[in-house]
Amino acid sequence: MSVTMDKKFFFDRYGLAQADVERYLSAALSAGGDFADLYFEYQTSTSVSLDESMVKSATQGISAGCGVRVLSGERTGYAYTDDLSPERLLHAARTAALIASGPAKQPVVGLTNKPAHNLYPVPLPSVEAEVLAKVDLVQRADKAARAYDPRIHEVRVSYADELRHILVIGSDGSFAEDAQPMARMSVFCIAKDEVAGSARGTAGGGGRVALEYFQGDASPEHFAKEAARQAIIQLDAREAPAGEMEVVLGPGWPGILLHEAIGHGLEADFNRKKTSAFSGMLGRRVASDKCTVVDNGTMPGRRGSLNVDDEGNPTENTVLIENGILKGYLSDKLSARLMGIPNTGNGRRESYQHIPMPRMTNTYMLAGQDSPEDIIKSVKYGVYAANFGGGQVDITNGKFVFSASEAYLIENGIITSPLKNATLIGNGPDVLTKVSMVGSDLQLDEGVGTCGKDGQSVPVGVGIPTLKVDRLTVGGTGG
Repeated sequence: MSVTMDKKFFFDRYGLAQADVERYLSAALSAGGDFADLYFEYQTSTSVSLDESMVKSATQGISAGCGVRVLSGERTGYAYTDDLSPERLLHAARTAALIASGPAKQPVVGLTNKPAHNLYPVPLPSVEAEVLAKVDLVQRADKAARAYDPRIHEVRVSYADELRHILVIGSDGSFAEDAQPMARMSVFCIAKDEVAGSARGTAGGGGRVALEYFQGDASPEHFAKEAARQAIIQLDAREAPAGEMEVVLGPGWPGILLHEAIGHGLEADFNRKKTSAFSGMLGRRVASDKCTVVDNGTMPGRRGSLNVDDEGNPTENTVLIENGILKGYLSDKLSARLMGIPNTGNGRRESYQHIPMPRMTNTYMLAGQDSPEDIIKSVKYGVYAANFGGGQVDITNGKFVFSASEAYLIENGIITSPLKNATLIGNGPDVLTKVSMVGSDLQLDEGVGTCGKDGQSVPVGVGIPTLKVDRLTVGGTGG
């Protein structure tokens, strides 16, 4: 076995050798199976939270473990251990092997490292910085939010970072190792007024960055003022109108609607099982010709980016929809093999305790030719959704309901009153066909996205330019 990578974290820390790797993979394939892999993980993390202007918690932690996977046809055997001793690793490998049947197979001897990206060359990961520096960040955010307006009554701030080392070794001889930093800050504000009642706002950001990232434009003060601004605006908001109307989606975080309503439906496992609204639609028109959607895991420093996915494959920039035509799905190793499609490097997992599956990285729509100002001017009566809260999507048919945490009325081409309790109701594939204008102002979110699927959460990025949807149902209680 020839390990040529400069980073050899697990080999150095745990003394792994060629004989160990071969023994674990042989045990994983001892009851048959088409493929087996080992996923080692070592993670250090820090979190700080502030409430009522007091630091309520500051924690640091370390976790380590290994997951063993065996693929046999469409079946997956998986076992994991948080004890990296040879005995426990062998036990996990044999447990995973029990789902397979047929003659035992031998793993390939000799490991091949695939060329990988270098998307987050962080000289000093945030997790290694002093806790006091992180406490200072949350205190600065609290002070800035309270100074924004006397009606800000409650402020909660959190900061979290981690450094995750991973090693993936496959029975096909594949080998990949990576060190993945992550940092994020979040600010939550509640504003109160004797007449208007209460309202809330949230903001935050981060990415695969060092602590110094929060000393620039993405400062605690920036996020605090944005959260406070949203809360204050909502105090004066009127009830949203109801009915089918023109809707304009603002740039950036509103791309979460694209992620949820369309992106999940383009993950290969749903299409392999024919449970997606996009099953069997490759090569067919699924959107307006103004829409081109990509999933790009190769963007430096972004929250959803990875040098390699959790199966050890380099991430890619995958075109999903091009000028309205469905071009491809997001795949992992299993889906690619069973469907006969390329592996796009989208095999992701929450931790060593979870199996990988096709997941998004940074999913966004490319910029168009329309100016954002012209898009607003083209709307006689409608809603401008600038920010989103929660939502629900049915993958099988694409139906969704999303709440707009910041929205405004558009009247005669002018943004007027702020709105509250606005929800957008529609069908993901149908909405894309009704996109008539696409702005030139593509933005990605500031680095707060977390995607859930089958009980697993992974960091992601989303984004869109300003979009005009000609007809979309708005749920509201206003006239």
